[in-house]
Amino acid sequence: QVQLAQSGGGLVQAGGSLRLSCEASGGTLSTYNLGWFRQAPGKERVFVAGIRKTSTTYYIEAVKGRFTVSRDNAKNTVYLQMNKLKPDDTAVYYCAVTELALLPSAPKDYAVWGQGTQVNVSS
Repeated sequence: QVQLAQSGGGLVQAGGSLRLSCEASGGTLSTYNLGWFRQAPGKERVFVAGIRKTSTTYYIEAVKGRFTVSRDNAKNTVYLQMNKLKPDDTAVYYCAVTELALLPSAPKDYAVWGQGTQVNVSS
């Protein structure tokens, strides 16, 4: 069973950058479709971006052009590079993998989750 360990995150001023990491153990990350989600206080967990086994990436409109998903197969790690951060990006960020063929946006379709990492963007 694959397990995901997240790192990165923290506090940054608006306009700054952060990089989140999602490292897999017990499985090869490139054989899964992986999504990044975020959950702001009092709100539902929502899909933000993702990368398929084919390396095709997807982004919601709110982060397109600012966030970049990449995968390092040698390190069995996926990254979420976040630039030009805004206060609205403040949330707990999660990575998760699915065995479904597509990259679904619903959290229920993801079987394995990282522990989450807090991102705070101050204005």
